[in-house]
Amino acid sequence: MGESATLELQKSAAKPDPDAKPETEMAISLPVVDSEANPMDSSPSWFTPKRLLVIFCTINMLNYIDRGVIASNGVNGSKRTCDSSGKCTSGSGIQGDFNLNNFEDGVLSSAFMVGLLIASPIFASLAKLHNPFRLIGVGLLVWTVATAGCGFSFNFWTITICRMLVGVGEASFISLAAPFIDDNAPPAQKTAWLAIFYMCIPTGIAVGYVYGGLVGEHFHWRAAFFGESIVMLPFAISGFCIKPLKLKGFGPSTSIKGNDYEETENEGAKQELPIQDQDLTEKPLAPSHKKSLSDSFKSFGIQAKRFGRDMKALLSEKVFVVNVLGYIAYNFVIGAYSYWGPKAGYDIYRMSNADLMFGGITIVCGIFGTLAGGFVLDKMESTISNAFKLLAGATFLGAIFCFGAFCFKSLYGFIVFFSIGELLVFATQGPVNYICLHCVKPSLRPLSMAMSTVSIHIFGDVPSSPLVGVLQDAINDWRKTALILTSILFIAAIVWFIGIFLHSVDRFNEESEHGVPVVERSNLRPLLDGNPEPAEL
Repeated sequence: MGESATLELQKSAAKPDPDAKPETEMAISLPVVDSEANPMDSSPSWFTPKRLLVIFCTINMLNYIDRGVIASNGVNGSKRTCDSSGKCTSGSGIQGDFNLNNFEDGVLSSAFMVGLLIASPIFASLAKLHNPFRLIGVGLLVWTVATAGCGFSFNFWTITICRMLVGVGEASFISLAAPFIDDNAPPAQKTAWLAIFYMCIPTGIAVGYVYGGLVGEHFHWRAAFFGESIVMLPFAISGFCIKPLKLKGFGPSTSIKGNDYEETENEGAKQELPIQDQDLTEKPLAPSHKKSLSDSFKSFGIQAKRFGRDMKALLSEKVFVVNVLGYIAYNFVIGAYSYWGPKAGYDIYRMSNADLMFGGITIVCGIFGTLAGGFVLDKMESTISNAFKLLAGATFLGAIFCFGAFCFKSLYGFIVFFSIGELLVFATQGPVNYICLHCVKPSLRPLSMAMSTVSIHIFGDVPSSPLVGVLQDAINDWRKTALILTSILFIAAIVWFIGIFLHSVDRFNEESEHGVPVVERSNLRPLLDGNPEPAEL
């Protein structure tokens, strides 16, 4: 009797209950390990970490190729001129076709910065509501359409608006790409991978100069923008077509029925509660209705409060603040070097090819210096304290060589010392971004990268060029102006030196050490790692 009763119970347990809810709806508190049952946790078989790095480096290079293109002679061109006899030339490129004066041409070259600075913190905040990988796809699509729009523009205002939209498109990528790379890089090579990624900046600008010049000369300046748009289009499409990759510290973003979180209001603030803490027997949710205008304003207010809390947490992190302050001083000098360097070199040393000389030094030293900084920090052991040591040391030595270079009366002495100085100064790119990513908890990394970018531009390279121009007008001596400017690198080194003595904690794994919901803990392994975590019961 006992055995037959046991068999009957086993048979009845094996029969599916038609009234029972699907397994995935009732046991939503447990992460699904099966990749077929939960495609969000699986990655395309071809999408390895190295391929992710290659793809992101290619996109980053395209972004900076565009910056080189807009400044190249073949695309930017020259304005219309008239001689004393009344004979006029039509000019060339954008400046000639739209009859731009130098001020309008300057606005055009920096218009993308408006969209970049406004959109960067917005995309960083949206990453908490929407899948970050999808947001990169949205940004790349905006970038693709905007660059094509530059080719179709018909006057100053249309191309200026398109350039602003280019900055909007780039904003999602610069805020979110580095955290993805940081998640998937081998633990012993994290800074090296970041250095490879940022090495694309000088390389892209250099390629943009050449590409813009060749296309503008042999075809038309509009064709240069069309070419950029066509090359970027497959990457934009892939951001929507492939399975959305997850970012550490962020749960999956799906509809509310399948979501692992529900959002409630608690004293006016938005809280995220795992559904596993709720009564699983509650009735299915009613179909969603269109939000009223008041609900929309209420939702916006909640998001604004969340952004305010995140900003408060970010700015209370002393390591982040000190790192960015040093980065601002550093970028103040680098921005002025890139704009005024050729002119100063021509005036001081009578260089006939100052553009080529400064451009060549910046490209070569930018590539090798950036890579060297990342690999050296990995060899030292990638810690925040070691990163500050490398930043302070490399910047201080680089400042000595750059300062000494402008003291030389010999052109050859200047070239040797300035090249060594640039090589050391560019070694900071990997370590400074490593600190931005690891001094905050994973969910704040996009905001950290966004606010770092906004700060170094608003307080760094954007005001540096006009301020150096004012200084030169006052003293009328390029050598003295260059020496005063270079002295600011010593300030950057001192600020980063202070960072060595701050109490710093690598917070990369912090959320896994506290009461993080199970569904979010499954997100804390590398997103392309094929080994899922065991389910927590």
